[in-house]
Amino acid sequence: MRISSICILMLAVSACGRPDNDVLAEAEERAAAQKPDDGRIECAINGSVSFSRNCETERLEGEDGVTLIVRHPDGGFRRFRVLTDGRGLEAADGSEPANISILEDNKIQVSIGPDTYIMPARMKPAAEPSVQTGD
Repeated sequence: MRISSICILMLAVSACGRPDNDVLAEAEERAAAQKPDDGRIECAINGSVSFSRNCETERLEGEDGVTLIVRHPDGGFRRFRVLTDGRGLEAADGSEPANISILEDNKIQVSIGPDTYIMPARMKPAAEPSVQTGD
């Protein structure tokens, strides 16, 4: 009885077949496309010069606007106010100002104290110069 049970189990497992490589490739592509939207950003904490994608972000909306919280893997965090005047962010607490540099691919680098973050950003299109005609 035991041998027949093992044979039936082996047949059932082999009948399941192997996963389709095309289906797996599509799933991996979808996961890679979603990766930038998982709330994680690249950061170099406590004076480190190497960046890793292990800081988590959280957006909170309130009557004073949007606050972005960046959580460090060691439990520390920074809070920023999201500005709507084209300047990007500013430190929401502490006395250290946030220094912002624009990087390629709609990203900014935000440095504050010994911490540096690379964040996605929506860039406003540059204003086109107005053309005056001599009419």
